[in-house]
Amino acid sequence: MPHSNLTFVQLTRYLHLPEGQVRKLVDRGAIPSRRVNGELIFSREEVHRWLECRIGVSDESELGWVEKALDGSVPVGGNEELVTIAELIPAGAIAVPLLAKTRDSVIRSMVQLAVNTGLLWDSDAMLEAVKEREELHSTALESGVALLHSRRPLPGILGDTFIVLGKLVKGIPFGGGFNNLTDIFFLICSMEDRVHLRILTRLSRLLTFPDFLVKLRNLENENAIRELLRTTELLILSKMQGD
Repeated sequence: MPHSNLTFVQLTRYLHLPEGQVRKLVDRGAIPSRRVNGELIFSREEVHRWLECRIGVSDESELGWVEKALDGSVPVGGNEELVTIAELIPAGAIAVPLLAKTRDSVIRSMVQLAVNTGLLWDSDAMLEAVKEREELHSTALESGVALLHSRRPLPGILGDTFIVLGKLVKGIPFGGGFNNLTDIFFLICSMEDRVHLRILTRLSRLLTFPDFLVKLRNLENENAIRELLRTTELLILSKMQGD
């Protein structure tokens, strides 16, 4: 069987969930599947897309489960390790304030910020990919944060996986269907699906951590923002190890 597909048993192991719980999700059509020679087959890419959708609507307890499932899905013998969000943001990759006033200018400015790191080699390709993802479904959240990214990783135009962060002085309409304004933007530039999902999950946990966004909105210094990210993530990691 191609490595890009999973059997039902492999899916339960991948998600670290009981077979009965996975069966209910499959029977409801929550997890995309198809039958090949009478056997249920699941595309890893479709499973990743399903997890991405779950991340956007999950609370802290479910986000913790998603992150543990993704941690447990690292192949045996693999050395994949997610460094902290603060470490994934290169020097100079935080724009406060971000000088943009419209949806398109925010995307352009965030992509240019990524180009400035020296790790993004094709700004046009990234710009098109991010816009395509936003047209498919806005990455804006009810919290006033948008997690910009492409539909799939773009390793051919990246030197490494990294994140850039921009914060507007005043929020703008950015979609999402929440009738609110968005003022904080992360652009995730990833080279692999699983790492992309792990970053999304960790960012989502940061955003739901008590008072994190209040503190972030009050900070204007890049070093102070990095310190907030670092200390908050340490608290999250400590909680994960204790669970």
